Amino acid sequence: MWFDSWADLGRILAVGASAYLTLVLVLRSSGKRTLAKLNAFDLVVTVAFGSTLATILLSSDVSWSEGALALALLALLQFVVAWVTVRRPTLRTVTTARPTLLFRDGAALPAALREQRVTIDEVRQAVRATGSGDLSAVAAVVLETDGSLSVVPAEKAGDRSALEGVREAEG
Repeated sequence: MWFDSWADLGRILAVGASAYLTLVLVLRSSGKRTLAKLNAFDLVVTVAFGSTLATILLSSDVSWSEGALALALLALLQFVVAWVTVRRPTLRTVTTARPTLLFRDGAALPAALREQRVTIDEVRQAVRATGSGDLSAVAAVVLETDGSLSVVPAEKAGDRSALEGVREAEG
């Protein structure tokens, strides 16, 4: 339980260093989008990279070459999905939800809050995090595709073109 063998520790050191370098090379060669946190799909890929690295490190049943192939496969699949969804916007809905307007012009949108399972207290917290204490001074709060809340102050709302594509915002 506390110690099995020096060979196991040596394997972790050798395979761990190799797997880490492989992961760095895969991430560098696959581009910045691979670890972007733009939506839930991107988050899943990021977690899968970590899980795969942990498996390579700790499971003697998985060789370095199998792990390296798994890391490369994840990067390739992320690239393919991103490439396809950029070129075929209709397929984007499969991997990415649209952002949703939760709060408009100082007032909560109860149906949107309920549908997205967000409380008004969470909206207030996001507003406070921007340094604002006045909900009436908020033009919009948007639940983004990555799960974060974006707050648009009324004084900076401008023509509201940044809200294009946000559910509930059109119209």
